[in-house]
Amino acid sequence: MPFDVNAAAAALLDARRSRTRLGALPEGARPGSEAEAYAVQDAVVRALGPVAGWKVGAPSATATPARAALNADTIFETDHLPASLFHLIGAEAEIAYSFGRDLPPEAGPYDREAVLAAVATMHPAIEIADTRFTVFGAVDPHSQRADQQNHGVLVLGPGLTEWRHLDPVTQAVRLTIDGKVLHDHVGGNSAVDPVRLLVWLANEGARSLGGIKAGQVVTTGSCTGTDFVTAPTRMVAEFSELGSVALAIG
Repeated sequence: MPFDVNAAAAALLDARRSRTRLGALPEGARPGSEAEAYAVQDAVVRALGPVAGWKVGAPSATATPARAALNADTIFETDHLPASLFHLIGAEAEIAYSFGRDLPPEAGPYDREAVLAAVATMHPAIEIADTRFTVFGAVDPHSQRADQQNHGVLVLGPGLTEWRHLDPVTQAVRLTIDGKVLHDHVGGNSAVDPVRLLVWLANEGARSLGGIKAGQVVTTGSCTGTDFVTAPTRMVAEFSELGSVALAIG
C-alpha cells in the first residue's frame, strides 16, 4: 500500500484543531522513513501558516540531526500560559538562536562562520514537549517526527545581542520546577555542540521549506532532558552567561 502523506497530515491537523488524541496514524498513513516523516511534517506546517522557527537536535555528537518546523502560534515571549494548551507538559531548558538574515538553500553550502554571521540574538528558552498522540513516545519514531518531533510550545527569554563570546557547550544550566532544582550542571545537550545543528539545518534540514529566514528562531535541543509535570506549575531555566526564562502554566 502506498504511503498517504495527505491522510497523515489530515489526521494530525484534525487532532490539533479538535484537541483530540490519536492512538496512531491511520493504516497506510504511517511514515516508514525520514523522508516520509518530513513530508508529513511539512504538509502540516504549511497548512498551519508560515514557518516562524525550528527545533533541531541530535542524540549524540556525531548523529544526523532531526528537525521540526514551527508555526508562530506555538512560539511565545511570555511568563504565563494556560494549562488548556497542553495534553502533556514536558519541561526542557534549551538554547535558541534568532536569525537576522536569510540563509537560502541555493546560496549554500554554509560553513559554521557563515551561519553564525546570520544570527542576530541568542536566547535562553523553555520548550514544552507534548504530543498529538494518546501516550507520549508510544508510537514509532517516524510518526513522532511527523508530529513536529513532540513539540508543544517554545518560550523565549530575552535575546542577547553580544553573544559571540559565549560558548554554548560550556554553559552552566539550572532547571527549577516549583521551587525545586531538578538539574544543575554544565552543558547537557545530547548533541554536545548546538552550532553543528544550526549548520545542518541551514544546509539540509530547512531546505524543503525554503531555508532559514530572517526573523525565525531555532531552538537546539534540551540541556536537561525532559521532566513531565502537571499544572499548575512554574519553571525557571537559568544559564550562566545567557540569562534566564521563567514560565508558569495554570
